[in-house]
Amino acid sequence: MCVHTMEKCYECELCNKVFRFRSVLKRHMHVHTGERPHVCSVCSKSFTLKQNLIAHLHMHTGERFVCELCNKSFTLKSTLKRHMCIHTGEKPHVCDVCNKTFAQKHNLVTHLHIHTGETFACTVCNKSFILKSILERHMYIHSGEKPHICDVCNKAFTQKQNLLRHMNIHKKKEPSGVINSPERHVCHICNKSFSRKYCLAVHFRVHTGEKPHICDICNKAFTRTQDLRIHTRVHRKKNTLCTEK
Repeated sequence: MCVHTMEKCYECELCNKVFRFRSVLKRHMHVHTGERPHVCSVCSKSFTLKQNLIAHLHMHTGERFVCELCNKSFTLKSTLKRHMCIHTGEKPHVCDVCNKTFAQKHNLVTHLHIHTGETFACTVCNKSFILKSILERHMYIHSGEKPHICDVCNKAFTQKQNLLRHMNIHKKKEPSGVINSPERHVCHICNKSFSRKYCLAVHFRVHTGEKPHICDICNKAFTRTQDLRIHTRVHRKKNTLCTEK
């Protein structure tokens, strides 16, 4: 990372965010200017980033990239490639300090804060976060900003996941506007059903024993993200390695 080396960095004059490449800084500036240069040739919807346009185009084509091992599908080939690390065990992202490896880049970025001790504090309530992006999302609570807008009804949301959940309402509507009974996703092993496909996927780990969420400090694994979050508090409070009893 250019922050820790002699590499040249490019800094945003508006928010002081630093980038290794000038081209990345140029794309980042669209966030401040509101410019959306990438336009869908089908519906004319515009996007700040090219990769968002590419992902959007799959809505029109219906193209999906399917994992040959678990049949999970993705709209982007790059997302499928990252997903495959779960099956292969590959961890291509290496910490320069302790040589610990990670399957996902964002996990490496989070891990690096263990070495630096850097946190980002909210100027309103003093709550601190290990990632600046999490602090930025947190600030919406204080500002009331809702940047994620539904393309169908223009309803706005603070969090992207809330928008995605909301979009299911439109998917279930008939042309007359009447909403169907909620779709249920059923586990083929125990017949337990869920309103969201994601919840079924998490539940299925009970049968497979999969624990994809791993503690960066002690390598303890968890089925659910929230269980890992609760566990990490042990390290924050004690600042020591924990052992499973």
